[in-house]
Amino acid sequence: MFSRKLPVKLADADALPRWRRPDALLFLMAAAMPLAFATWSALLNNFVIDAAGFTGVEIGWLHTVREIPGFLAIGVIVLLWVMREQVLALSALVLLGAATAVTAMFPSFGGILLVTMLSSIGFHYYETVNQSLQLQWIDRARAPQTLGWIVAVGSGASLVAYGLLVVTWKTFGLSYGFVYGLAGGTTLAIVIFAALAYPQFEAPEPQLKHFVLRRRYWLYYALQFMSGARRQIFVVFAAFMMVERFGFEVHEVTALFLINFMANMVAAPFMGRAVGRWGERNALIFEYCGLTLVFLAYGGIYYFGWGVVLAAALYVIDHLFFALAFALKTYFQKIASPGDIAPTAAVAFTINHIAAVFLPAGLGYLWIRSPGAVFGLAATMAFTSVLLALLIPRHPEPGYETIFARGLPVAAE
Repeated sequence: MFSRKLPVKLADADALPRWRRPDALLFLMAAAMPLAFATWSALLNNFVIDAAGFTGVEIGWLHTVREIPGFLAIGVIVLLWVMREQVLALSALVLLGAATAVTAMFPSFGGILLVTMLSSIGFHYYETVNQSLQLQWIDRARAPQTLGWIVAVGSGASLVAYGLLVVTWKTFGLSYGFVYGLAGGTTLAIVIFAALAYPQFEAPEPQLKHFVLRRRYWLYYALQFMSGARRQIFVVFAAFMMVERFGFEVHEVTALFLINFMANMVAAPFMGRAVGRWGERNALIFEYCGLTLVFLAYGGIYYFGWGVVLAAALYVIDHLFFALAFALKTYFQKIASPGDIAPTAAVAFTINHIAAVFLPAGLGYLWIRSPGAVFGLAATMAFTSVLLALLIPRHPEPGYETIFARGLPVAAE
């Protein structure tokens, strides 16, 4: 059997027991991350309001700080000079788990921002490297289906975390400190197991370890930028609206998250098959059209006084559309040179977070004046993404990255 001390080539990994193969590790990490991050998210809005009296301004600043590590994800390239991607992914999960575990120990504006920064470094660096590992370790022919199952596994882990919160929060009078500590500690335990149980896997194509920015990937970069800007409005203000406008308590917010992830767990594998059948172009157009309508309806809650049932339904529908985002990953997998995957994942994550650094804080001030306008801006971003998605070919490949590029040579620029 393979020694854990020596790298195992992907071609040889089939000789390992199924539970020790690369895709099994991807599934395990997909379960470990949400246990910490989903719990942090579920408690966040109530915790910051109860512990530190946050308003829209402070929550905007918190999410701006949270997104700075995403903007600096380009630093992953430097870290890959000294460690393997797999090691970096597990190390980032350790930081995420540890920071989540101690969150409630810092119940002040400055303390919450500090712990948020640390957990965010872990989350964003894990997500950057994980995306690269997925595209390297999963065969292109089955990538949409496998990524759909990975989304389902992550949703299932979140489902467990949220389900326990809904059932136990009020019943046992749980504290923020206990829940954060348990969630972060569980993530740490899974990561320790993964580090001990799995060998180092070696992809057939060595990854470039320098900054890569290619003209032929311009549409992918543009879609990443719009995705990051649009998603920030949902992440920052949609859940905050449920607490601020409708007075949701912890178990009610968590129940909403629970419904989200139940829906994702069921729908994601079907979405993966749909992307495989209908292609990334159609999947992304469908996603962005749906998000445009959802954000317009969010605005209607403020302009027309629509009620809490519609708001909750929109939150679930919104989350389902976002689950289709893995179609953007498989679009890139189809157009990328094999050695570009790791450095471009870092560059794309940075591009994805350019708007995230300034939008939450800026929109926090707009939120105080007109929450509906915030969602109107998100609808405009979603519609812009529709126009960009129309430029994706039905069958993208190197040299045919956009509908304008057929027949152009693939340059090593």
